[in-house]
Amino acid sequence: MTAPLSYIFRWDRQNRKGQPCEVLARGTMNSCLVRFADGYRMVTSRNAIMKNKPTTSQAGESSHA
Repeated sequence: MTAPLSYIFRWDRQNRKGQPCEVLARGTMNSCLVRFADGYRMVTSRNAIMKNKPTTSQAGESSHA
């Protein structure tokens, strides 16, 4: 099973708003390379992403360790 993607895309660019993604690289001028679950990659502003907060079931599982 793959790990959950750690960011959510916030902007409405290329119909990707609300989709989970991961940051592959950070660049200059506040840019980053992100990859979505379907493999699509794009260079975007780091302002366009936010941390993916764990759901209540995921948070409960990690606190039992």
